[in-house]
Amino acid sequence: MRALFLPLLTLLLLAAQSCVPSPHGTDARPAQAGPPSPRSVKFGAYVGYGTDGIARISGLDAWLGRSTPTVGHAYLPGDRWSNIEGAPGYLAHWAAWRKARKDRLFVLNVPLLERNEAHLPDATVRAELRKAARGTYDRHFRALAQRLVRLGLRDTVLVLGWEMNGITYTHRCGPDPAAWKRYWVRIVTAMRKVPGQRFRFEFTPNRGRDAIPWPRCYPGDRHVDVIGMDAYDSPRGMSFTAQLNEPYGLRAHVRFARAHRKPIAFPEWGLYENGDNPAYMRGMLSWMARQKPLYQTISDYCPHGVWRCRKNPRASAVYKSLMGRKR
Repeated sequence: MRALFLPLLTLLLLAAQSCVPSPHGTDARPAQAGPPSPRSVKFGAYVGYGTDGIARISGLDAWLGRSTPTVGHAYLPGDRWSNIEGAPGYLAHWAAWRKARKDRLFVLNVPLLERNEAHLPDATVRAELRKAARGTYDRHFRALAQRLVRLGLRDTVLVLGWEMNGITYTHRCGPDPAAWKRYWVRIVTAMRKVPGQRFRFEFTPNRGRDAIPWPRCYPGDRHVDVIGMDAYDSPRGMSFTAQLNEPYGLRAHVRFARAHRKPIAFPEWGLYENGDNPAYMRGMLSWMARQKPLYQTISDYCPHGVWRCRKNPRASAVYKSLMGRKR
């Protein structure tokens, strides 16, 4: 009987232990975390650079259902140097918006040369970049830094010379990458010398190779704080997976930033040549959530946007379902 009793006692003790509640609930293993929510990323939208843009942020907030956008995004005109210095009066209104809440972030795109959308030839751009690299235009950026500090926008994220790897802007890099990089260093050095500033300087190319591989334009870690990417749903017929994996695409962007120990950002993104594309919208929001950028701001106007563009109802529904909260 003893030989049968001991195994029976052991079984009873094991059964009793199985009834003791686990400190982790019904399963002793820690619960597996789900995929990160797109709402975990600090976000906003480009909805206009003037006072109308500030008013529209509250409209976007209401449309989403209290998933509050906390990033404001504006651009300086690149037509003349006085505007690149921050002359437009709307900066004062953005300053008031920024100061109203501590969790807000202001992002400002800054052209590097006047006549920035005049489609000047490469020879003219090359000559301008070389003049700039010698310090000819430093004073304009000191003036901008001083203005921003006076307004209380001392912690602005400054997207300098965006999409420099393309051909759209006079401030493009391709005609003389070496001069472009020296110019960037001069700008950042001049602006950092202004008392009271806490700016972050963002290097933001177009997704993909474009006219020149964007790493050739990178001015160096000492003078860059954030590595962004402008990423629209193009060209026609390219899937989101292909946009991830193309040379100089979304994966390359993240790898490059990690190698240089910099945060990433997405100041411009949205729909484009593939129309109302809910798969792209879901893919991009999920990608950004996993990569945890400093911020993301969709270009919210047609053909790129969601709230302000009725041509994209299916993609808008995806954006709202992933970014909004029910009231």
